Amino acid sequence: MNQSGRRRDLSEGSLREAGVVVRGGGVVAFPTETFYGLGVLPFDERAVRRVFDLKGRSATTRPVLVLVRSRADLEALVAEITPTAERLMEACWPGPLTLVFRASASVPALLTAETGTIGVRLSAHPEVRRLLEAVGGALTGTSANRSGRPPATSAEEVRRFLGADVDLILDGGPTPGGLPTTVLDATVTPARLIREGRVPRAALLSVVGSLAA
Repeated sequence: MNQSGRRRDLSEGSLREAGVVVRGGGVVAFPTETFYGLGVLPFDERAVRRVFDLKGRSATTRPVLVLVRSRADLEALVAEITPTAERLMEACWPGPLTLVFRASASVPALLTAETGTIGVRLSAHPEVRRLLEAVGGALTGTSANRSGRPPATSAEEVRRFLGADVDLILDGGPTPGGLPTTVLDATVTPARLIREGRVPRAALLSVVGSLAA
C-alpha cells in the first residue's frame, strides 16, 4: 500500500481510514490496555501471513489472538463455548483475559497455528472498541514487535521496530505496558492457565473453582 508506516491520531476520520486499510488487506498498529497491537482481518489469510512475516515468527509457533466487539462475533470464530468459558466471560469480559476456544472450521489454519484452537478477547479499552466498530468486526491483536523483542508501548516504538512494514499506525500516546493479558485454555476441564497476567490466578479460581496444574 502507499505511504506505508504513516501515523494518524485516533480521530473518527483516522479510524475510518484504518477500516479501509484493513479491509484492503493492510496492517494497522493500535494502542491497547497493555501494549500496541497489530491488526488485520482474521479471515484474510494473506493479511495474517503478512503479520507472521512482519514479526519474523513461524506460522506454527502459536495461534494469533483475535479481538472482538461483542460476544456475537464469537459465532464466526469458535466451534463451541464450554460452561467454563461462559462463566469466565460473564465474570471477566470485557477485560484483560484471553480465552482459548476450539476454532470454527471456517477459521484459517494459519490463524490457529494448526492447533484447531483460537484465543479471543473482548477488550475494555475504549480506543480498541472504537477501532473494531470502524472495522466492522473482529481484528487480530498480536503484539507490535519482531519476534523475541519487547512489545511496543508507543507509536514511535512501533515505527522504530517495524517501520514501513506497517501500513498505518494509530497514535494513542504511550500505553502502560507492565503485565500482559491473562491467557486461559477453556477447551479443557478443568481449564488450564497458559499465562498469568492482569487477571490473577486467584480471581480465576474464584470463578471456576479449580485449574489444571
